[in-house]
Amino acid sequence: MIAFSGQVILVTGAGSGIGRRLTQRFLELGASVGAIDRDSTSLAALQSQCNSPNLAVATADVADAPRLADVVRSLEERLGPTDRLVANAGIGMATGFWQFNPDDFASVIRVNLLGVVHSIAAVLPGMMARRRGHVIGLSSLASYRGLPLMSAYCASKSGVNAVLESLAVEVAPYQIRVTTLCPGWIRTPLTEKVAMSMPGLMDVNDATETILQAIAQQRRHVAFPRRSAWVVRLLRWLPPAWSDHLIARRFHRNRPDPAAVAGT
Repeated sequence: MIAFSGQVILVTGAGSGIGRRLTQRFLELGASVGAIDRDSTSLAALQSQCNSPNLAVATADVADAPRLADVVRSLEERLGPTDRLVANAGIGMATGFWQFNPDDFASVIRVNLLGVVHSIAAVLPGMMARRRGHVIGLSSLASYRGLPLMSAYCASKSGVNAVLESLAVEVAPYQIRVTTLCPGWIRTPLTEKVAMSMPGLMDVNDATETILQAIAQQRRHVAFPRRSAWVVRLLRWLPPAWSDHLIARRFHRNRPDPAAVAGT
């Protein structure tokens, strides 16, 4: 049985979706959780629902590094030093090049990529001083290659992979573990906005249990569901012309309304 008894876990993007469910499960499994989200209303609802003395919530946008660092310090003063960070906060929106908006692209990068960097920066010095810790980053199967209408999302998640790969090697001598999680489509408030086919769509509860197992085992890299993971790996390994052709066939056959598309 998975147990996180006595551990302090920080979860960003805890107000909804995967972050919310992970927060609930961590509490059930004995952890103290610092829940961070930019939506104070969703955090208040989470706190009311959980009604646990082991839950502390704080409002912050992970794109705002100074504010995030202050919030992490406040949560650690209440709960204790961070044992595990789950850098989960993320956004998605259509970034098709026929109506390209560089401001939208930048917004996705700020939250999905720089937000992970800011989150790590807030906890890493303490972990290194204590010579223990676990950094978990939520990436995506979309990190494996660029996909139509998802250029910013794919770029941000590819960046997350690179950051965590670099980090894992650097902090290993400090007994700090790093886990990269690459889920496929998961039924959350984010994917409810997606007006396109979502093969292998997972229930958030099933996805959460897979994530919990990976965290408990401190696995380095986990991509799921398995079939979808093999498909995107194949697309990455194929010659670019072949991969582009296969993706174009599917995209143009199921072409969505660009205004209604968001990331996974």
